[in-house]
Amino acid sequence: MLTNKEKQLISEIRRGNTRAFSDLVDDYKDLVFTLSVRMLGNRQEAEEVSQDVFIKVFKSLQNFKGDSKMSTWVYRIAYNTCLDRIRKIKKKRIHTDLEHIDQVAYADLDTAFQQMVETERSELIKQCLSKLSAEDAGVLTLFYLEEKNLQEMEKATSLPVNTLKVRLFRARKRLASVMEKSVNKEILQSNG
Repeated sequence: MLTNKEKQLISEIRRGNTRAFSDLVDDYKDLVFTLSVRMLGNRQEAEEVSQDVFIKVFKSLQNFKGDSKMSTWVYRIAYNTCLDRIRKIKKKRIHTDLEHIDQVAYADLDTAFQQMVETERSELIKQCLSKLSAEDAGVLTLFYLEEKNLQEMEKATSLPVNTLKVRLFRARKRLASVMEKSVNKEILQSNG
């Protein structure tokens, strides 16, 4: 199935003639590159695969029996090398996707944990606020939970800003005392 020219070329390459191998590469480089680009869809990958193909051709030439056309043999090597590269790319992509999923899962876990902590903290604050007088709880709620400034609080409560400052100071102290007792009580209960 080999032409006389191909037989002579193979014979020269087997004897170590690098110029003959260069001629073989020139004869089939377009075929290999075109196939690689079509299969891989990426010019850079196709260039790398083309180099790999000719390395395989060179290493396998000693075992080539000549029972098919040279172009068919080179085409088969190129095709199989492209398939190997596609599998490698998919495996790498799957690994990368799994890493991304892990990162997202950990980020989601961190977010869920943070929300849980904030919910617990919010519940604790609400419980502690319920143990304060209505005036103290109201001032603290307006300032911290509803994030009103003193001027907005003045309009809402009809109390002067200086009075609000004093009430906030005293309410904070009372809340701190209640929270300390609640936290210590929780710690004692959870440690049995």
